[in-house]
Parts: sequence; structure tokens; C-alpha cells
Amino acid sequence: MYAMLAWIRLRLRPFKPRVPPEIARARMLVEAVDRGGIPLNPARVNAIARDLGLEVSRKAPVEQTIERIRACLQRGAA
Repeated sequence: MYAMLAWIRLRLRPFKPRVPPEIARARMLVEAVDRGGIPLNPARVNAIARDLGLEVSRKAPVEQTIERIRACLQRGAA
């Protein structure tokens, strides 16, 4: 009986869409920068941008890459 109720509760639970990990990492990066953090590793910022499908030059300034990531996240939210 308990197993049946647990199964029903599981089926009635509202569906939560899962956020892909690359979008979650990008959101965390943007939130950290908004709080005043400074990314110390440009390669990590570039890797996050590439995971989102952006083409990033190694010589691109980190600030420009973060703005492109921010714009990508805003396009996805619309």
C-alpha cells in the first residue's frame, strides 16, 4: 500500500525542467561577476563560452567574453 502511494506521489509531483550543466556554470559565472568577483582564469571563462557554442579567441578580453556569455543567457531566457 505504501509503495503504491509513493508511486502516485512521484507521478503527481510537478515536473521540474533540469538546467543543462553548461548553462548552470555560465549563470554561476555571471552571478559571481555581478557580485564583484573577478575571474582569475581566462581559460575557464573561454571554456564556459565554448560550451555554450560561442566562438572565442584566446586573445579576447575576459570582460568581452563575459558580456557575450551574458547576452547568450539572455537570448536563451527569452
